[in-house]
Amino acid sequence: MSKYKAVYLDHAATTPLDKDVLAAMKPYFAEDFGNASSIHHAGLRARKAVKSAREQVAGILGCASSEIIFTSGATESNNLALRGAMEAYCDLQSGTKGRAITGKHRGHIIISQIEHDSILKTARYLEKKGIDITCVGVDKYGLVDPKNVLDAIREDTFLVSIMYANNEIGAIQPIAAIGKQVQKRNILMHTDAAQAAGALSLDVKKLHTDMLSLSGHKFYGPKGSGVLYVRRGVQIAPQITGGGQEYKRRAGTENVPLIIGFSRALCLADKKQEQESKRLSLLRDWLIVEIERKIKGAHLTGDREKRLPNSASFCFPGIEGESLVMRLSERGFEASSGSACSSGNLEASHVLLALGLNKFLAMGSLRVAMGRSTAKKDLRLFVEALKEEVEKLS
Repeated sequence: MSKYKAVYLDHAATTPLDKDVLAAMKPYFAEDFGNASSIHHAGLRARKAVKSAREQVAGILGCASSEIIFTSGATESNNLALRGAMEAYCDLQSGTKGRAITGKHRGHIIISQIEHDSILKTARYLEKKGIDITCVGVDKYGLVDPKNVLDAIREDTFLVSIMYANNEIGAIQPIAAIGKQVQKRNILMHTDAAQAAGALSLDVKKLHTDMLSLSGHKFYGPKGSGVLYVRRGVQIAPQITGGGQEYKRRAGTENVPLIIGFSRALCLADKKQEQESKRLSLLRDWLIVEIERKIKGAHLTGDREKRLPNSASFCFPGIEGESLVMRLSERGFEASSGSACSSGNLEASHVLLALGLNKFLAMGSLRVAMGRSTAKKDLRLFVEALKEEVEKLS
């Protein structure tokens, strides 16, 4: 256990539960505990709360409440989007039930090389089912060129899935530009927006997206809560079958407390977005300048401007990222060497390799993701500690 007071700099991995969110959730654990599918008073109270939460989420996304599907998080939402779209496509083309088809309309999905594992591994699974997958590359800043996406489209392309903002390097993708052209071709557009909530606009019409995934714990909501927006008219096959909950797209008793928590957290994040993004952008830019000035060889990953306001990511040549993270943690600074979902994996990040970095440099990665509790005085101490630890490990 560190003797230092912890300075949390890993908000891309998860965020603390907002106290107002916890207060909003509490009544639905014990007092209003009813099943939202029941027709008695207790059930109706729960159903009313879920309905209100769904409407609030829809208001922020600029869509109809019937287009909001509550899930357990972005990983489930991403699986539902890709697997559900695949099964619906195959059923439409051949009448089979969830089986891929062969021939001219085999089925084709486009993703990027820097997607989260919940997209990449799901895509690999679909490949085994007979679906063709194209992974478009990124430039040295981690940005997808819309032209490359459009050039990859085939006659049997039925889905494009490009993440809104990268979880490791914070790169913000031109989703609106990609989505507009994809939709013109009557192809479904999905985006994993887990890192974007509270930092970027989630207006699904302006983004030109047919499906969008969110995860509550990325914006001070509860873990285990998420949403998949599905535009009215889009056909996806449910991946959890049973009752008729979530408009027959995701069966199972509604987790009312988590739904309430998700909605409240998203509303608060939306309300704070402009002011907090401005504050964090200033801290981010200061931090980048300080690290580059004080630490020889520090290599910024991602674009300097087209990045999340709270995100600064670096590689340090000759340094092993996991060791650096552990040493910083002993001094009270909690950052990461990449995606939390890949923590403990000593392989170089697929995101950094996609930027064209060599494995030697990519192994020395450090991600700093700030949040509401981050203060400049803490960052000053962090930079000094980082400088000392890099020098020790060099």
